[in-house]
This record gives sequence, C-alpha cells and structure tokens, in this order.
Amino acid sequence: MIDRAALVLNSDCYCWPVTPEPIIQRIVEQDAAEDMAAMLSERAHYFAQTTIFLAPDILAQLKEQIRAIEDVIRLPKYIQTVKRRASFLEGAPQQLKTHGIFMGYDFHITEDGPRLIEINSNAGGAFIVDMIEQTVRDSKREFSASVSDMFRSEWEKAERTAPLKTIAIVDSNPREQYHFPDMCLAKTLLEGHGFKVVIVDPKEFRLADGLLYHGDDPIDFVYNRLTDFDLSETGNAILRRAYVENAAVISPAPHHHALYADKRNLILLSDEVRLSDFGASPSQVDVLQSIPSTVAVTSETATNIWNNRRGLFFKPQAGFGSRGAFRGAKLTKKVWSQILEGGYIAQDLVSPPVRAVTVDSKKIALKFDVRVYTYDGEPLSYAARIYEGQTTNLRTAGGGLAAVIPVGTSSDCRPDC
Repeated sequence: MIDRAALVLNSDCYCWPVTPEPIIQRIVEQDAAEDMAAMLSERAHYFAQTTIFLAPDILAQLKEQIRAIEDVIRLPKYIQTVKRRASFLEGAPQQLKTHGIFMGYDFHITEDGPRLIEINSNAGGAFIVDMIEQTVRDSKREFSASVSDMFRSEWEKAERTAPLKTIAIVDSNPREQYHFPDMCLAKTLLEGHGFKVVIVDPKEFRLADGLLYHGDDPIDFVYNRLTDFDLSETGNAILRRAYVENAAVISPAPHHHALYADKRNLILLSDEVRLSDFGASPSQVDVLQSIPSTVAVTSETATNIWNNRRGLFFKPQAGFGSRGAFRGAKLTKKVWSQILEGGYIAQDLVSPPVRAVTVDSKKIALKFDVRVYTYDGEPLSYAARIYEGQTTNLRTAGGGLAAVIPVGTSSDCRPDC
C-alpha cells in the first residue's frame, strides 16, 4: 500500500486554487510571440484551476517503473521483436543511437500505486507546464538548463562532434496547432541558451549536399512534433530523407515511436512471460506487473474481448491525444465493428483518480492523469492533465494542464481549503 495522504488531498481538499491570469502574464513576459496573449485567450481550458499532489513514494515508484521500461526497451530481444513489425526502422546508424527527447509517460495514480496508461514519443506541453509551475509554486527545478543539456546530449549521441547551432521545431501548420504557444516558449528557452531556432512546417525544408536546409540556413537538429510517426506522409518526405541519410539529427524519430510509443508495446511490457524471454531481471518483471494487461484485438480474441469489454479500454495502436480511444462500457456495435477492422489494442481499465476543484463557485470532482516528461529514463518534469469525460482533453471547465506538487502529509497542504 502507498501513503494515502496525497490521494486524500486530491480527492477531498478544495485547495491550491489557480487562476489563469498570473500564468498568462508570466508567459507573455517571455516575449515568445507578439500575439501570445491573444493565442492564450483562445485556449480557455489550457490551465487547470488547481494543482495535483503526489507523495514521495509515488514519485519514487514513477521513476522506478520508467527506469525498468527503458532498460527492457534496450534489450536486444525486445528490439528485434519490434523490428519484425516495424520495417521502417531505417534511420542512419548514428540516428538509431539517440534516446528521444521529451518522452512522455502517462499514469493513473491508484491506491496500489501508479499504473502506466501509455507512452508518448512527442509529448507536448512541457514548456507551458513549466510556466504554470513557476507561477503556482516556488520551483527550484533547473528545467531550462536540463532542456538545453538534453538537446546537446542527443546531438552527441548521434555522434556529432561540431557544436550544435541550429534547431528547427517542426509540426504541420505549426501556428494552427493547439500547442503552438508551447512551441514558442520552447523556441525562446532554447534561444536563451545560444541556439538559433525556427518553428517550421516540414514542407519548408530542402536537402542539398547532404545537409538539411530551411531557406539558406543549415539545420543541425529537428525537434519533431509531428504525429506522422514514421514520416510516411508525402509532405514529410524531405524530413524522412534527412533521417535516413543522416542529414540532421531528428528527435523524436520513427524508431523512438516504434520502440516506445506504439501501443502494441504495452502488450509486450505487460506480459510477464515475454519480459522474462527478453531477458528482463526478476525485479524488473515485478516492477512492470503494475502495467495494465494489454492484448491485441483480433478475430481470434474478439468474442472474449467483447464479452469482457466493460473492464477494458480500447486504443488504436498508432493513436495519440486520446483520438479513437474508447471505454469498453461505452462501446456501441458501430464502434465495435470499426475496432474489428484492425489496429486496436484492449487494455485492462484503470480508473483515473479525481481532484476536488471549485469551478464557478461550485465544488466538483474532475479526473486526472500524471505525465512524466523524460530523457534517457530520467524525469525532466511532472505534469497533470485534469478533465472530465472518457479521455483526457483540454476542453473541460476547471480542467487543463496542471502543476504537480510533492507532499508528505496532509499538513503540507496550503491552508485555504
């Protein structure tokens, strides 16, 4: 069992109210975009109206699970298993040595400890969360320096010896993305560490003489925010060539998604027998038993899965942002027929915890999950997403991105409940 103090604070204490105005002011002060205030005004539920509490033992267990996952993913037998279904792992050898920046591990916190829900290879929002944390608590983390060090480390892992100079933050129509303010903050932070940074659509790139260019500027490093995880779409052809030909360091890259974030990996990571076969140690296998059991939805398993659907959660294997995800109890025959067309996994349902929050003077309970942003298995930042509905979203009154506050006992709670 775990220390329940933080769980009780989350569910019962209407404390740490958060208003968006100070957060917006802090973000605007970064001078990351001329129209930042206007952009944030269009994102009414970007910032949650409260924070989330985590006890030290939960934080320790989060780190332990992430470390065990990362260790297993680097085992040769695991890598070979993934390669058999991911033939597009064709990056240059130097690319394949990188770890993947801003990996995101998402958890539900239960009375038995944290339970991994999924892994994301292009987890957005870290820079917005940093602004929230700086606003709502006296943060001592060296987030800015850690981010700069991460980019330089990834550059060196790709066997680059010259100094890292230019970084492109890349997404399709970046200004139209919900997390564009996050990208702007990333640009400003990285520029503060001496890098030249641009935010671009991948269609703006060109290749010449073995280098990737944006206009006349060679691009050393691509911070990839695309959800075309294998870079197979026509508009990303130049970026894919840059990856294959080692024209620039791409991170996160197709091999990071294949090894970490493809939902089918949850089948492997939650299977005690497969883990042992890969060469995981008994202690690693024991730690990873907290991952909810996950199976592929196939014609052979369909009848049993349908009969047990109320205890399951369904996700597309290449999904992101909760798109196409369904709680089994809510499944209709029409949706089930779509799932049976292929490409879905079924995961044991782990109910999300709840956070007490006051919205428009009304006391309510909203769901939340916890995201750990990592590099090379080490946490960079902790965040929470507070919401209502089947899946996480940024459309809930009172919900949104939230800071995580470490606490030991109920006496650590700010006395304004």
